[in-house]
Amino acid sequence: MTASLLDDAMAHHIWATQRLLDFCEVLTPEQLRTPAPGTYGSILATFTHMVISDGWYLTFFRDWTNAIDEETTDVTLAELRAAITATGAAWMEILAANPDGETDTVEHGDGWDFHAPVGFRLAQVVHHGTDHRSQICTALTSLGIEPPGIDVWDYGEATGRTRAEYLTAPKS
Repeated sequence: MTASLLDDAMAHHIWATQRLLDFCEVLTPEQLRTPAPGTYGSILATFTHMVISDGWYLTFFRDWTNAIDEETTDVTLAELRAAITATGAAWMEILAANPDGETDTVEHGDGWDFHAPVGFRLAQVVHHGTDHRSQICTALTSLGIEPPGIDVWDYGEATGRTRAEYLTAPKS
């Protein structure tokens, strides 16, 4: 089966969010709720926003009801992980259907319509996650905690999508 050109980007998006959620499980409630200057908000607020938005973006592609309500203020990392895992499976199904990147999607507002092609919306999903994961890593660093490796190369190594081959024996 031929993969979509976006499969690795979307799979990395989900993997990196899951890895960061798992890493943050050891944080205290106070650490999770500590605001970090220059970021969306606390670690928990940023995760919640990111995961809820991922579900909202899905509504442009299929019927979808978020597992977490936008108005919630009391959500656990485990609930966020379950939600991002579910949206991740849905994103991979959408990519497997090989959507036309130029198909118009329309968001309706109060007296306005906003048009964007499918490829643009998918790029926004990946960008949005990357931006907010970076903010969570900044918040962790401000707490004196070294964040886990979550970049694309870390994903490649963790999933076997990349490998190094030595053409000559390494020098010792």
